[in-house]
Amino acid sequence: MKILIIRHAKVNHVWKKWCTSSEFDEQCSMYDTASVDTSPLNPLMCDVSDIYISKLIRTYYTARKMFGDKIFTRTSLINEVPMCAGIKTSLKMPLWFWYMVARIQWITGSSRQPETMDKTRRRARIFVKKILDKNTSCGVVTHGFFMRTLIKALKEQGFTSDVNPLYFHNGEVITLYRNE
Repeated sequence: MKILIIRHAKVNHVWKKWCTSSEFDEQCSMYDTASVDTSPLNPLMCDVSDIYISKLIRTYYTARKMFGDKIFTRTSLINEVPMCAGIKTSLKMPLWFWYMVARIQWITGSSRQPETMDKTRRRARIFVKKILDKNTSCGVVTHGFFMRTLIKALKEQGFTSDVNPLYFHNGEVITLYRNE
């Protein structure tokens, strides 16, 4: 069984470098609804039975460019890990601060974040079970931060990959295999 995991195309959004908490939340929302630049992507010439995309629009446009006019299965199970401002303040803080606080809170299970690391792991395992039950090669167009959790869940089920990057580039394809 082969699974192609693809990070969505580059999002056409320029993040503000300094934000208040409400501005950061607004930036996150704007990013989630922004268009993408699919021009650098190349169509994939591969045989997969199913193609899964997240509910966020950037995965749909990426999948259209890479797989063509196919039927995609949309699922929130492979959505990006959501984040919001970890503290409420009218002080402008650098963007890296907001990212760092949100992801630390995600790891530690803070109720300030929409989802905890445990919930993300559970979501990934549910998705992996669904594709294992189908037992067909598939493509999965998802998001950079979530990809780490998804790949780990697949490796727990015996999948292997030749690469193990810390960061996934837009449009990057990671292929995982499992011998039956």
